[in-house]
Amino acid sequence: MIVAQEDITALVTILKRGGRRIVFTNGCFDILHAGHVRYLAAAKKLGDILVLGLNTDESVRRLKGPTRPVNSEQDRAEVVGALASVDFVVLFGEQTAETVLRKVQPDVYAKGADYVDKPLPEADIVRSYGGEVAFIPLVEGRSTSNIIKRIEETK
Repeated sequence: MIVAQEDITALVTILKRGGRRIVFTNGCFDILHAGHVRYLAAAKKLGDILVLGLNTDESVRRLKGPTRPVNSEQDRAEVVGALASVDFVVLFGEQTAETVLRKVQPDVYAKGADYVDKPLPEADIVRSYGGEVAFIPLVEGRSTSNIIKRIEETK
């Protein structure tokens, strides 16, 4: 289910009152592949409810370049939202997920293991209120950039 940013705090508050453990992750999820599916399934196992912060089209362009995203934010939200592991999708347009993360205040913030040695301002936010940060191993060789590269090579 896609939830507006202005509604996410109230929703998460209700879920937490019900004793649910909230996990949050974020990303572009442009061309969905097995690596994404496995990553999101692993994130979901860290709690009861998985909230996925999805980069808007504008923020994907800032991060990945002018030819991205391949799929629109509404299409990407619908596809990832249909996965069994994803309970809620919330769009955000900032460079990082800090704003939406402050609204969700998850019990666990999940990111790919490729972020272990990178600056992650979101982690500081989560740790500031006693939340956990979990790094999930990546599936080797699975990435949207690799898929796009293979498509371009076949032209």
